Amino acid sequence: MAIRVDDQIVEAAAGSSVAEVLQKALSGKKFKSVVACAALCGDERRVIDLSAAVPDDAAGLEPVYADSPEGLQIIRHSTAHVMACAVKRLFPAAKVTIGPSIDNGFYYDFDVKHPFSSDDFAAIEAEMKKIVENRVPFIREDVKKNTALARFREMGEPYKVELIENLPGDTVSLYTCGEFTDLCRGPHVPHTGFSGASKLLSVAGAYWHGDEHNPMLSRIYGTAFADDKALSAYLKQLEEAKRRDHRKLGRELSLFMFQEEVAPGMVFWLPRGMMVRTILEDFWRREHLKRGYDIVQGPQLLRAETWQRSGHYDHYRQNMYFTQIDEDQYGIKPMNCVGHMLIFNNALHSYRDLPQRYFELGVVHRHEKSGVLHGLLRVRQFTQDDAHILCAPEQLEDEIVGVIRLIHDLMQLFGFKYKVLISTRPEDSIGTDEAWELATNALISAVKAVDLPYTINEGDGAFYGPKIDVVLLDCIGREWQCSTIQVDFTLPERFDLTYVGQDGERHRPVMVHRAIMGSLERFIGVVIEQYAGALPTWLAPEQARILTVTEAGNDAALAMRDELRALGIRVEVDTRNEKLGFKVREAQVAKIPFMLVVGEKEVQAHAMNVRLRNGDNAGLKSVGEVASLIRADAEEPFKQGGMRYSFS
Repeated sequence: MAIRVDDQIVEAAAGSSVAEVLQKALSGKKFKSVVACAALCGDERRVIDLSAAVPDDAAGLEPVYADSPEGLQIIRHSTAHVMACAVKRLFPAAKVTIGPSIDNGFYYDFDVKHPFSSDDFAAIEAEMKKIVENRVPFIREDVKKNTALARFREMGEPYKVELIENLPGDTVSLYTCGEFTDLCRGPHVPHTGFSGASKLLSVAGAYWHGDEHNPMLSRIYGTAFADDKALSAYLKQLEEAKRRDHRKLGRELSLFMFQEEVAPGMVFWLPRGMMVRTILEDFWRREHLKRGYDIVQGPQLLRAETWQRSGHYDHYRQNMYFTQIDEDQYGIKPMNCVGHMLIFNNALHSYRDLPQRYFELGVVHRHEKSGVLHGLLRVRQFTQDDAHILCAPEQLEDEIVGVIRLIHDLMQLFGFKYKVLISTRPEDSIGTDEAWELATNALISAVKAVDLPYTINEGDGAFYGPKIDVVLLDCIGREWQCSTIQVDFTLPERFDLTYVGQDGERHRPVMVHRAIMGSLERFIGVVIEQYAGALPTWLAPEQARILTVTEAGNDAALAMRDELRALGIRVEVDTRNEKLGFKVREAQVAKIPFMLVVGEKEVQAHAMNVRLRNGDNAGLKSVGEVASLIRADAEEPFKQGGMRYSFS
């Protein structure tokens, strides 16, 4: 039969393996980098092993290369099997559970008497290296469930038995790598030689099926890449990420703390961290007022019936907290949209009043499992820079474009690159197909109008409408989900929102849900890591620190501090009886943008010697000149982004 491979037509004999066909079409070098293949069978794209026979209904074959996203996923999953094989050699009593690939790596969970630690990594990696060097093939078998059950019972692997018993159908697929056999759908790399660029990273505890009533397992995380160069680059990125870890910097810079025994997943903001929040919030409120938003605020609790009406009770209840008041059930708000719709309904609106743009820095609560809590990045209580735009259908595209431009300005201010995903209707959703199509098309049209590239993210929309998700990229290449824009025809219907049109009749508005920073906690965590704690001057809680050389300069330093504060500069003074070098080092560790040295000469001149955070020396400056210098530095990022924000 004739098979298309990379724009070539290749003749394949009946029963030929995928590898045999690909070898005819690809050069030797190209073929060596292929880890699997996608068989194109009608409308279906089926990824299979190279050792598999070419499907009878295949019209074409797409090679899956090792360095492609799909190829890396296969390498990582295969490396999880290699690691499990090594673990079973070294710890025969270990019971294996599951070992999937994940973003940037893989893990495998084991039931062991003594949990693994990083001290075990050297031995496990040495055993993995032997398996890799032997280029052990991955061999697939499709067997009857009863046969598989008998094999895993004989091996003493109860978790595999449980998994098989819960699988549909009469057959299952197994993969064998050396002496290790695992239940797996596949596909896998041809042999273990593809797992050479791998590294074990960390250990953690994990409950079987994520249920705290089940046994606690020992999880080993690792990563794998197509070659050593890519692995080395990733490990360097991890080291840099550790240096920038917002949890570490938050402690060192006294920004925030957590008290897990008191309020797990909830942040205590310390004075310096609260100053950062306050500066950010004040800027963001002003920016919204400039762009035509009205600031509102809704209550924290709403009756459960209200959440039933909105659909949150049926579709989002597992993420909500509830409480009882006077025998009535109330839901603590997980988002602000319901309150904003009730505000809209407080008055009768004309088409001339639209759009209505309601903005709220709203505190919300969402139930997150303890295992996923992660510093500021994943918390149970957080503040959303939430807004809801209620507009006429013909205004929708312009409103979405306006939000996109606000997102662009914010990303530019902080130096973030970003990419756009358009997420479509999920299975668990409300509303008509017609409404979903209108909403999705509006998002696509708006993104095209500003000439932004985008990717369709099938089935990941909110339960009430499709959305644009903005994924930002920080300075070391990591991705963070940030802004979201959601178009909703359904909730205005449920809450009977109307406006009076030009024809004098009642019409239904469209609602745009949008958050730009998203969670302020998460955004601040990302910003801390973006700048490695050295926040830009406009956002720094302490913009300057006056350092005295001797006690004789203390009174003059305190007077200059007060003058700078009167000019709007956030400044402290260090009058301790310590050497100047010690004070400078402490200010550098605290990442203070400006260090202002006051000695005998400066006292006489009523001036300060200015040192910058980067080590440069700006020389002797008067109090007014210092204030102007700091203000200019604070305003520079806004000038570059065209936001024209003034701190004078």
